Order: sequence, then C-alpha cells, then structure tokens
Amino acid sequence: MSAISIGQALVLGVVEGVTEFLPVSSTGHLKITEGLMNIPVDDKGVVAFTAVIQVGAIAAVLVYFFKDIKRFLAAWFRGLFNREERYHHDYKFTWWVIYATIPIVIVGLAAKPLIEGPLASLWVVAGSLIVGSGVMWAADQMGRHKRSEDDTSLKDAMIVGCSQILALLFPGFSRSGATMSTGLILDLDRVAVTRLSFFLGLPALTGAGLYELKDAVGGGVGTVPLVVGTAVSFVVAYASIAWLLKFVAKHSFNAFVVYRVVVGVALFGLLGAGVLNA
Repeated sequence: MSAISIGQALVLGVVEGVTEFLPVSSTGHLKITEGLMNIPVDDKGVVAFTAVIQVGAIAAVLVYFFKDIKRFLAAWFRGLFNREERYHHDYKFTWWVIYATIPIVIVGLAAKPLIEGPLASLWVVAGSLIVGSGVMWAADQMGRHKRSEDDTSLKDAMIVGCSQILALLFPGFSRSGATMSTGLILDLDRVAVTRLSFFLGLPALTGAGLYELKDAVGGGVGTVPLVVGTAVSFVVAYASIAWLLKFVAKHSFNAFVVYRVVVGVALFGLLGAGVLNA
C-alpha cells in the first residue's frame, strides 16, 4: 500500500499548483519531491495520486478562463445546429482542441505500462529537464512571435497537441514546455502559445485525473489526502496562471530554461551520490 499523509499531500499540492502550467515540468517536480519524502515514485497509487491532483490545477483554468471557455462552448453548441456559426473561429477552435487531444489519449493508453514503469525513473526526469531546456531555448530564438491566438489553425492545434506526447513519455520534459516551444516554432506569440497550452491541457489532464482516480483510492492513498492535494493545487495554480500570463507578455522563456538546467544537473548529482533513489 502506498499511503500518503495529509502533510505530504499538502506539499505535493503546492508543487503541482506552482509547476503545472509553468514550463518546468510538474511531473518532474512531483517525482523529485516524492523522492525527497521517500515516497516510491513508480508506485501505482502514487502515480495515480499525482494525476488526480492535476484536476485541481485544471479547475483553476476553468475558473480563470471561465468567460473564454463559456464563449467557446456557446459557439460550439450554436455551430452544431447552425451552419453559418461553423465559420466562426471560436467554433472551429473548440473542435481543434478536441481533435488535438486524441493523439495523447491514444499514446497514453497504449504506453501506460512504460509511463508508470521504466519511464517514471528520476534519471529520465533529470535528462528530460535538460534536453527540454535546449528545445525551449531554441524555440524561443527561432520563433518570430508574429501570430496571435486568432491566427491559429487546425494544423497548429494538431502539431502543438501532439507535442504533449513528449511530456507524457518523458517526465521532466514538461507538457507546458513542449506545447509552448512548439507554438513558438510555429511563430505564435508567447501569450498565444501560453493560452493554447492552457486550453489543450483541459481535456487531457482532466481525463487523466478521472481515469486514475480509482487507482489512487484503491492504491492506499486515501480520500482525505486526495482532497487536500487537489484543493491546494487549485488555489496555488490559480495564482500561478495569473502570474505566468503577465510574465510571458513582457519576458522570454530564458529564466525557465536556466532554472530547468540547474534542477536537472542538481538531480543528476543527487542520484549519482545516492541521496535520491531513482
């Protein structure tokens, strides 16, 4: 059994809330934190717990972007019954998010044994943090930042959506980092790629959390720690979203690149010294 105490759930909830939407890898940080607290990172119940508390962060997106999401869904429902409405960007954008989620769902189900097994290693996290940093830096340099959210297309959404698979297979790469980097390569501006990353995360992370719920409870984590972790992640994630949108409007992603490299190198050192168990 993989019991997680309320105190540990609180800490993990904070880590999840802070890192879920920053391009630094929430999964990687959660696994590092679990390792430091001697929680088995590859335990089925623990893996499920980290997926479930992501729902709190997703709820923060729903609340923060409520007006946008309401507008998208209203346009989508109108378009289902009115052909003229189907030409509106909001209607098409909603379908694009749905389509762009399909690849990660297929890979997630097919590769579940690998994701919860060998790929859950902290060695993978350390390597992915550093490699992902290089990708993010290159994307920020390559991108011309000339296209806004209204300029996105189905092709953009599908390419960015598929990039989430990198973070799914290699914890530490970062879902936000992968989607933002891909969007930058497609010449979307930083605010547009950040918002697109938020919206693409809604169905993927919600589905993963609900799918893993039974394993988290059945794995010995317990209902109270799940509730605590999820609630804390919601509160912290809401503040993180507000900060990130203001930050990317005026700054590059270089600060995140440097931070990821430092954490990745430090993690390699801790693993090599035997301080952490991979």
